[in-house]
Amino acid sequence: MRSVWTSASYLLALGWRTSRRRLVVSVVLLAVGHLSAPVAAIMLGAFSEAALSGQTARAVTLSVGIALVLVFDLTMTHFAHLTYYELGQLEQLALTEEVAGIVNGNPGIEVHDDPRFSEALAMVTDRLLQVRAALEAALLLGSAVLQGLLTAAVLASVDPWLALLPLAAVPAVLASTRAQQIVDEARNATASQLQLSRHLVDLGTMATSAKEIRLFGAQDAVVERQRLAWRTVSDRLTTAQFRGALLRAAGQIGFAAAYGVAIWLVLRGAVSGEVGIGQVVLTLTLSVQVGGQVATTLGLLGKLQNAGRIVELIARLRSIVPPELEPAATAATLPAVLRGEIRLEGVSFSYPGTARLILDDVSLTLPADTTVALVGENGAGKSTLVKLLCGLYRPTSGRILVDGIDLRELPLEQWQARVATLFQDFARLELRLRENVGVGRLDSMENDDRLWQALEAARADTLGSTLPDGLDQFLGHAYGDGSELSGGQWQSLGLARALMRTDPLLLLLDEPAAALDAAAEHALFERFAVGSAVVGASNGAVTLFVSHRFSTVRLAQRIIVLGEGRVVESGTHEALMAEQGTYHEMFTLQADAYER
Repeated sequence: MRSVWTSASYLLALGWRTSRRRLVVSVVLLAVGHLSAPVAAIMLGAFSEAALSGQTARAVTLSVGIALVLVFDLTMTHFAHLTYYELGQLEQLALTEEVAGIVNGNPGIEVHDDPRFSEALAMVTDRLLQVRAALEAALLLGSAVLQGLLTAAVLASVDPWLALLPLAAVPAVLASTRAQQIVDEARNATASQLQLSRHLVDLGTMATSAKEIRLFGAQDAVVERQRLAWRTVSDRLTTAQFRGALLRAAGQIGFAAAYGVAIWLVLRGAVSGEVGIGQVVLTLTLSVQVGGQVATTLGLLGKLQNAGRIVELIARLRSIVPPELEPAATAATLPAVLRGEIRLEGVSFSYPGTARLILDDVSLTLPADTTVALVGENGAGKSTLVKLLCGLYRPTSGRILVDGIDLRELPLEQWQARVATLFQDFARLELRLRENVGVGRLDSMENDDRLWQALEAARADTLGSTLPDGLDQFLGHAYGDGSELSGGQWQSLGLARALMRTDPLLLLLDEPAAALDAAAEHALFERFAVGSAVVGASNGAVTLFVSHRFSTVRLAQRIIVLGEGRVVESGTHEALMAEQGTYHEMFTLQADAYER
């Protein structure tokens, strides 16, 4: 019951913060409407007495009054529904924004690698759609309690023992609470299988993966795996629902027995002449109402417990997301121009929940106005190093310095605003071309000249000029009938986004031409290889490339070789070839392959 009270209190407090007027109107209308039913029962008892005693005028008046009260009840309930429906929508929006704030409140992305985060976020997302129903349950539950108190008072006027009838619902309420707990435990236990089932549905229906599944003839295997995951969830939940139903039935049987005793007491009084026919009608009517109130309350409790767990889940989500590190009291400011270097000192990193070091005691220097290539085998830690340099991850140990300023002494947003990045797994933003590129610098999204400059620098201006609506052309088919692009064109737009930033201190390109052919990548690399020719030329920016094509890597002024999370070699192409080490071996193997 504590969770029900916590959930109801939270939703009502949220409603008070979101729209006090709507909350007050909803409470008043529901309270007045729900009090109408006991009043109608009292009038029905009086009507019965009047009708049987021949008081025609009084009976007619009471019958009209009963009709008016019932119409009033329906009217109040209808307008209350309209009001709390709007309030529920506002609460759902507020909670969605709160969850979005938690998820995106930290400029780092370490939490996205935590499976607990993914599980909690999936459960929160499911319940966000039930917020309106939970608010409705909280308001109706309060009205039902008020109605129950008035009903108990009226029943006590007939026979003091009848006042205990609403209390007979307590075992049913407790049984319903325990039943919902059983279902919630089953949902928690099957959360990972539910995520798997949804993922497999996406695999079989999304264009990016469906083509491979069909070509490999794996449709049946994916469907069977999804069916197995869903059956695991369904069987567990069905069993839990069945156990819960048995508990609820046991509680309701107890209430039914108390209901039978109440009817017996009234009929006994009527036979002995102690209770008039009006009181019998009143008691029977109120007893029926109590039965309906109990059934309604049990349903509302289950709904409130289920959807109301969002309070607990948001708290869990907040506890998983690490708080943003506060910069030092004497926070430094980044220089407008990089005059020295970006330096990593003893940097190590491991993902949340694991002890395995992805980067192990990495120390290196990236001089200002230098083009650096980062190479290494798959899994060497290249992409992780890129994310550390972006500030998306915090080093587990060690530090990163920019012209001697420790990044921990800076608000991460300040550093990230001076970084231009194209990731290997670049985003395909299926929006207007203007938005796709302009998100790289939001204050220039409506600056057509700046957008075209970035597109031209990324050699994507031809693409823009061929689209029917130019910069306002919608891209992709996910949300409308837009223009579909090739992988290379999407990557060019990703590069244009990065080039929207004209004053970066660091330009990071992680496999910037993975979707291009070797000649196109060579041309792209050559443009950036000479002192950051396109961006950052005037502010000493470092350009860092990650690439597997050594024919273009050799153009870099400096090459860093990663192996098993460590820097194994560093130097120019000529110096590394002369050392006849790891770089020499990788370059020779690739060169030999091209010659064959």
